[in-house]
Amino acid sequence: MLRIVFFILAAEGPNRWFMNSIAFWGFVLLGLMSIGGFFMFRKFLKVLPKADGKSKLDWQNHWVEQSRHLWTDDAKAFLDKLVAPVPGPFRDVAKHSIAAEIGRIALEENADAVTQDHCIKGYIIATPKRDNKFLVNFLEKNKIDYQPYRHLLNK
Repeated sequence: MLRIVFFILAAEGPNRWFMNSIAFWGFVLLGLMSIGGFFMFRKFLKVLPKADGKSKLDWQNHWVEQSRHLWTDDAKAFLDKLVAPVPGPFRDVAKHSIAAEIGRIALEENADAVTQDHCIKGYIIATPKRDNKFLVNFLEKNKIDYQPYRHLLNK
């Protein structure tokens, strides 16, 4: 491999430009494939079963299915507002994982329906800490008191 790189860089004359462009695009493709492989590996880890025999994705599907009857139109609309800033290609995956956490919370509390309170708690738990700033801005913009969730935001 190193021999090929030295051969490409040592080319002279009119072939030098062509060989350097081949080397450049080779490194670009290698970098892009590495990035894609990283994300595919993360997805693979989510599919691996845990000690209880179910994977993270199995549990997400379980909580979504078990809580499907609890979701009202208002709760669905509020969840849509929460995930609106997520880029389009990733929005469905983010919405599903957040909905699973919200459903789990609602079922553990034996709620009759998913409320705005469940949605906020589930969003905080299901998303990385770097997204908390967006949530606080969103709640302030919509004049929703987030003081009851301070203990979740500071974990």
